[in-house]
Amino acid sequence: MSDKRADYLSWDEYFMGVASLASKRSKDPNTQVGACIVDKEKYIISVGYNGMPLGCSDDEFPWDRNGGTLDSKYAYVTHAELNAVLNSKTADLEGDTVYTTLFPCNECTKALIQKKVGRIVYLDDKYHDTETAQAARRMLDAAGVKYERYDSSGREIKLDL
Repeated sequence: MSDKRADYLSWDEYFMGVASLASKRSKDPNTQVGACIVDKEKYIISVGYNGMPLGCSDDEFPWDRNGGTLDSKYAYVTHAELNAVLNSKTADLEGDTVYTTLFPCNECTKALIQKKVGRIVYLDDKYHDTETAQAARRMLDAAGVKYERYDSSGREIKLDL
């Protein structure tokens, strides 16, 4: 009998890898975010990335970060975490884990709390000091949702597509 392979991916590497791969679907020229929702048995429930809602053309809506409300992406783009929640084929996300490449904003946090997600694992927290990120952490703490930064292994994987 031979020994099993030793360099296989951990569950956290695998699911963060799925979230990272999903982020590559985003057409946002500045920030690409991906999310992957996983249940307690380690089955992938849903995946999402930041992009325009269904029926809203990526070519007709703005991707700009600056300008008025109607001239920037912020009024239109659906965030990765919310897309993953909305794309889920099941309504029951209680106790599930969300892997996301960016710490969720306060609006996505509200949706995750309402769906009773139990844990959030995030890769980047570049907006940590903003008031909206502070509000998100305050709500997560109050709701008892665990969150933790992904402990990167530094491993790189090349995909041939």
